[in-house]
Amino acid sequence: MSGAIAGGIEGVVTYPTEYVKTRLQLQAGGSLAAGEIRFKGPVDCLVQTVRHHGIGAIYTGVSALAIGNAAKAGVRFLTYDQIANLLRDEDGKLTSGRSLLAGLGAGMTEAALVVTPSETIKTKMIHDRNSGQPRYHGLVHGTKTIIKEEGMGGVYRGLGPVMARQGANSAVRFTSYNYIKGLMQQHRGDDASPLPTTHTFFAGALAGIITVYSTMPLDVVKTRMQGLDARSLYKNSFDCLIKVVKANGFFSLWKGTTPRLTRLIFSGGIVFTVYEKAYASLEYFK
Repeated sequence: MSGAIAGGIEGVVTYPTEYVKTRLQLQAGGSLAAGEIRFKGPVDCLVQTVRHHGIGAIYTGVSALAIGNAAKAGVRFLTYDQIANLLRDEDGKLTSGRSLLAGLGAGMTEAALVVTPSETIKTKMIHDRNSGQPRYHGLVHGTKTIIKEEGMGGVYRGLGPVMARQGANSAVRFTSYNYIKGLMQQHRGDDASPLPTTHTFFAGALAGIITVYSTMPLDVVKTRMQGLDARSLYKNSFDCLIKVVKANGFFSLWKGTTPRLTRLIFSGGIVFTVYEKAYASLEYFK
């Protein structure tokens, strides 16, 4: 419950940065539909989108991400805690290596159960909205159309790269957060008491920065594999990786880093802070 609350709030608050990141990554493959705008960077993407489609356009697909975010955060925190508890030593301690393993398991579980369908639908809706002839009329209609035309496999497009990205994301994020949190508690001389909100936010934000730079190529491949033109352009995730690099160079694998960095700094701070507070509040109902 705490994870779902934290994930839903974080998803809505940070969605504009996710929208910009997705739009920049969709043009990273070197193909544009008729009528699509070529963006110079994150700010230009935001300005051009609002100018041509209105302020509401930067929230295209937000319902899919918010619902998916709540579900995936719930699954992520629950799975991480379950695996972490199994990996603790006799003193109840969790080493960094075991925390990494627990995070990897949690990330891959959430990818298979929740993330792939929600992010595929979100990506297709953003791509469709900015194409020459939009066909989807909202979340429900878009989802029905995708399933009708492509089957259930249509909403599970890019499962491999999503599992790789989410596994790496959670492994790095949980390990970084727990390590930074541990250092802060040691510095305060109290390993048991909860950290102040500002400290929790900072630890989560710093974990988000580390996560972005270490997993960005996986995120770019994931987005390209979930685009409307993925079936006609790429044979598989590796083929997508090669073609993106050939079309735009090696560093295009970090396309959309700025908006994703902005999002994960706030995402990490918000999700861990809200989770800790929600979990403490729910203790009263035990």
